[in-house]
Amino acid sequence: MEKVLKVENITKNYAAKKAVDRVSFDLYDGEILGLLGPNGAGKTTIIRMILNIIAPDGGKISFSNFSIDDKNRMGYLPEERGIYKDTKVLETIVYFADLNNMPPEKSKEKGHYWLKKLELEDYANNKIDELSKGMQQKVQFIISIIHNPELLIVDELFSGLDPVNQDLFKSILEELVADGMSILLSSHRMNMVEELCDRIFLINDGKRVLYGNLNEIKNNYEQKKVEITYNGNDNFLKGNINISNYNAKSNKASFYLNNPENLNTFLDDLSNNIDIKEISITSPSLHDIFINSIKGGVASE
Repeated sequence: MEKVLKVENITKNYAAKKAVDRVSFDLYDGEILGLLGPNGAGKTTIIRMILNIIAPDGGKISFSNFSIDDKNRMGYLPEERGIYKDTKVLETIVYFADLNNMPPEKSKEKGHYWLKKLELEDYANNKIDELSKGMQQKVQFIISIIHNPELLIVDELFSGLDPVNQDLFKSILEELVADGMSILLSSHRMNMVEELCDRIFLINDGKRVLYGNLNEIKNNYEQKKVEITYNGNDNFLKGNINISNYNAKSNKASFYLNNPENLNTFLDDLSNNIDIKEISITSPSLHDIFINSIKGGVASE
């Protein structure tokens, strides 16, 4: 696949703090790349450098089909929501489309299309201030994609949305990618990232922690998650040095197996000490990997 965006060894300093420290990653054509990290990790700084709002102190950002100054080829939904409150919905959409060199008649047509798709067509002539927070978020999303950008950057798209609208936006992102758009998705909603992204880039304290194919990261993770239903005494589990994060209630327990390469030996020992009724062994969720990686902070491919 073609690289739409290439970020090479970029850095950004604010006084004595290194906000972004030698970060590199690629975004491919028709891909959703998850940009993850705790608050203050450097995600927003990276996004602002990609958008040329601020310049990196070192490194290089390049695009395959346009220059960094060609902003109408990009779309951006910021985490900080904010559009003109006293203007009407469709007028606002058309205004921002005009800023991206879109003819008024075409922007009106596309505006009506997206308002209908996002169940806002009855509010086209309402003022922004008359809409709920979730509706305003939908309008701002329309503004970010009305001009059909090649690269879309969305920051916390799912924040504040109910499950129905989370699923709606998830399906729309999937449709946009199927039509060839490339998306950089910054989010704290790990379940949505798992469902939408093939690859992730995890940053903490300005440095890369994890980068690569999500399934490979999960499969190669140093721990496996085990859940069991059992009868008997669980002292064998409580004192086992190969187990961490042990939690038990009634006759159910969950824990991490720290040395999955010894899985068969562990299962033999387990069955000799406990009457197992059910057992599940899986790779950790992205949520668990996120928490453990941030605590450890070790860079990995």
